[in-house]
Amino acid sequence: MSHSVKTEFGGRTLTIETGKLAKQAGGSVTVRYGDTIVLVTATASEKPKENADFLPLTVDYVEKTFAAGKIPGGFFKREGRPSTLATLTSRFIDRPVRPLFPEHYHHETQVIATVLSVDLDNEPDILAMVGSSAALMISPAPFLGPIAGVRVGRIEGKLVINPTPKQVETCDLDIIVAGTKDAVVMVEGGADEASEADMIAAIRFGHEAMQPVLAIQEELAKKVGKPKLEIVSPTVDQELAKKTSDFLKGKMQEIFSISLKQERNKAKKDLKEELTQKFCPLGKEDPNLGLVTHLFEEEERQWVRQMILREKKRIDARSLKDIRPISCEAGLLPRTHGSALFTRGETQALAVTTLGSSDDQQLIDALGESYYKRFMLHYNFPPFSTGEVKFLRSPGRREVGHGALAERALSKVLPSEESFPYTIRLVSEVLESNGSSSMATVCGGALALMDAGVPIKAPVAGIAMGLIKEGKNYAILSDILGDEDHLGDMDFKVAGTRKGVTALQMDIKIGGISEEILQEALTQAREGRLHILDKMEAVLAKSREELSPHAPKIVMIKINPEKIGALIGPGGKMIRSIVDETGAKIDVEDDGTVFIFAVDQESGEKALRRVKSVTAVPEVGKYYKGTVVKIMDFGAFVEFMPNTDGLVHISQLENHRVKQVSDVVKEGDEIVVKVLEVDPDSGKVRLSRKEAVGHEAEVIN
Repeated sequence: MSHSVKTEFGGRTLTIETGKLAKQAGGSVTVRYGDTIVLVTATASEKPKENADFLPLTVDYVEKTFAAGKIPGGFFKREGRPSTLATLTSRFIDRPVRPLFPEHYHHETQVIATVLSVDLDNEPDILAMVGSSAALMISPAPFLGPIAGVRVGRIEGKLVINPTPKQVETCDLDIIVAGTKDAVVMVEGGADEASEADMIAAIRFGHEAMQPVLAIQEELAKKVGKPKLEIVSPTVDQELAKKTSDFLKGKMQEIFSISLKQERNKAKKDLKEELTQKFCPLGKEDPNLGLVTHLFEEEERQWVRQMILREKKRIDARSLKDIRPISCEAGLLPRTHGSALFTRGETQALAVTTLGSSDDQQLIDALGESYYKRFMLHYNFPPFSTGEVKFLRSPGRREVGHGALAERALSKVLPSEESFPYTIRLVSEVLESNGSSSMATVCGGALALMDAGVPIKAPVAGIAMGLIKEGKNYAILSDILGDEDHLGDMDFKVAGTRKGVTALQMDIKIGGISEEILQEALTQAREGRLHILDKMEAVLAKSREELSPHAPKIVMIKINPEKIGALIGPGGKMIRSIVDETGAKIDVEDDGTVFIFAVDQESGEKALRRVKSVTAVPEVGKYYKGTVVKIMDFGAFVEFMPNTDGLVHISQLENHRVKQVSDVVKEGDEIVVKVLEVDPDSGKVRLSRKEAVGHEAEVIN
């Protein structure tokens, strides 16, 4: 038997239904919004995963092309690996759900969101997030939700709930907010240099708008929710716990007085081995090994957190607001189009800009309308950046997510395609990592763009903020280390210019945070961002005036759309001849915009001259050199521009009377003519030979 609940959400009806599809899953719902429908299932294993000390949760967002009435491309004509958008959507469903499971829940749990139908006005990502929460609420998994998600846009100063994709194109602020009834747990999005107050207002607006969606999930759970799995908390040997605590007393302080990450990690590893050897004599077979390991990690966690809360002192001896030492360098790679090295503490990113033509744009074959991207940022995180040995694999979810965040931050300051018609690829190679590598990518990326001569609006910097919270006592940390991220309660990344925020991403590991803490974190982040911008601008304050000599040259001109045929020629003959002769690439738009892409200045200028000569419009009063193509009794036809000829009437051949045209000119003769008139309706051109005599030096072709 099916059950459904519905509510108004952003001016449209949102319906959640269960009991019809996928009934063998632990929890199964369909979420409908307009004609967009997403099926979400949540299933948990009956028994906990053996020896697990983590939450074995996986979340997958699956796009089916049939949902949009499409057939997949490629040889096999079926869906393959997840798209970048699907990967990002999986991440932002996972992030607000993961913190809301009990501490000792170790059952393997899988959430799958499958897009079944999609229209062009309602994106499925928000529905997938809502459905994931609803499916978990009615499943046996002990999920401490519900949560809901909402997209907030701002159009002409007005905040809008769940704007359509077309509306998003006009938004100067676009964020996704996830939250529980009482708090925000996740934020992701960007803005055109919005103020911190504007971001807070948008988050508040989104949190208020999601309340009805939370209410109907609770209603559905009361109707059809299954009994929850029982969580058995591990029994703790109090005597062993006390011995472990006594053994570690004072030793944690020694470890966390070491400022260098690798030295600190080695000391921590040695202490952990010493502890396990003392209390787990049977090694890996010892029944107390799991407990001792847990006690060590808990002691570490509590020691660091209390040091920060009580002493306002951090692992590397910084105060709460201090930024690690920063160094910047631009233009360090001689043959690239633009490069920069950004180092902050033990985190280092090498950013490299490459410029290309419109042919290099990336085609995004989305479920809705396909489109091209002219700016791509790729983030790479090799294992040596953390001193580890691992197989090199294709980018994982983390790399894709970090790259998307940095791309969003920098895309807000890029010039328009009309003013800068290049495709831009920015690659960030993380060479060292100890926290905030995505924000180092933003900083290094901005410097690399400016080094390449990309005329960005303003430099962009990013900073990662952290939070330690125990009851009402809390501390907000600027520029967090990897350990502070791991042991803390929040990872809040903020990027922007001096004027305002261009991107942010917030993840909470606890039940949520208040607006007061959020506001304080944004204000503190702004202080840190301005400090970082000072360091960056001391090296490179604005974009270089000239592109790299190794960068390709692009020239853009506008031609009369009626001349497109002449430029292309029969079967593409004319445009191919220009390309073959000059070595340049030529792209012609329907509106008459012509892009000339050349590897050097000389070939670009040569191609430009050819294009102008082919597409030029005759100008009255100007002089041209032409070829006689046909003799008639009443005059001669002269081709004075490619595919353009005009008539020199017999009376316009000489200053004296002419009996026969052939007495003056013959077919194949080259002569100079003056344009007397261009008929606006027919396009016919009247020429004069006699008025061009003595003006040979003024020929413009």
